[in-house]
Amino acid sequence: MYGKDCKIAVIGAGAIGGITAGFIARAGYNVEIVCKHREIADKIRTEGMHISGVKGECRVTISALERVSDLRGLKDIVFLATKATDVTEAVRDLLPCLTDKSIVVSLQNGICEDAIADIVGRQRTIGCVVGWGATMHGPARYEMTSTGEFIVGNIDSKPDIRLLSLEKIMGAVVPVQRSVNIMGNLYSKLIINSCINSLGAICGYHLGKMLSLRKYRNIFIEIIGEAMAVADEMFLAVEPYGGRLDYYKFLQGAGFTDSFRRHLSIRVIGFKYRRIKSSSLQSLERGKPTEIDFLNGYISRHGRKLKISTPVNDKIIEIVKEIERGVRKVTPENFDDPFFEQYD
Repeated sequence: MYGKDCKIAVIGAGAIGGITAGFIARAGYNVEIVCKHREIADKIRTEGMHISGVKGECRVTISALERVSDLRGLKDIVFLATKATDVTEAVRDLLPCLTDKSIVVSLQNGICEDAIADIVGRQRTIGCVVGWGATMHGPARYEMTSTGEFIVGNIDSKPDIRLLSLEKIMGAVVPVQRSVNIMGNLYSKLIINSCINSLGAICGYHLGKMLSLRKYRNIFIEIIGEAMAVADEMFLAVEPYGGRLDYYKFLQGAGFTDSFRRHLSIRVIGFKYRRIKSSSLQSLERGKPTEIDFLNGYISRHGRKLKISTPVNDKIIEIVKEIERGVRKVTPENFDDPFFEQYD
């Protein structure tokens, strides 16, 4: 449906957006990238993108613009790689660049698909899980830190021939899996991010240190429990995270052995990814807002709508918001709050 002559835009020149745009352009597609900061756009225009990491090293020349309104002509495919906090503004600015047949693919953390669909329509919205890692070392300097895959799907779980074209285009970056339950895939990633990103933002620990402590693991388990209770009321089948962490099996049983199994699973995650630093923590350190509204906030909002109690997620949102406002600091002492005494 979409060939090499299709017009593609990538909105957001951070690590994921930059590498996605770079590899798709390198494969011969017509790509423009919108950068929020002039310094990045200038660097890409004059010197090109420098991409290194697990797929080798290359330099890619690509058209870089500073504003969505600068995009040239109508776009067939738009990849949204902004922060979740910027997605609504970006999508509204995109509207003049879209046709009835255009598609908008969300590459954000959390679940932004509903917000995107409210503006461009559900037919033009494609869900996507980003299952690979990247970092940005400076303007136009990107590193792919881990391989993985994209998972794409129709947000209404309908057959969608457009996914075949997306699979080919996005396959220039990493392998692509088509899902018939993309919202279940997205929610699966949202749960793990609501644990790792949000707890890390509150305490300031790297993942290994954080998950070595029993209190944090107990809170981790409660976040999952609340999220799955909400999913049940949404009639949402949550896919295993990374194809391995099955939340339904994880929560089964209430005995000592079951508890030991859950804590051991979390310890393994903490050890394997011990050097990971919460992206929400990094946002706070830069004085930027986090994506909490699209992570734990998504769970809490749907919980309220469905009359499902989510006290742990609610408290985490409250603390992160207080840190954003400067009322609290990032410190492990935040978990000395009387609310968390039950998890000691």
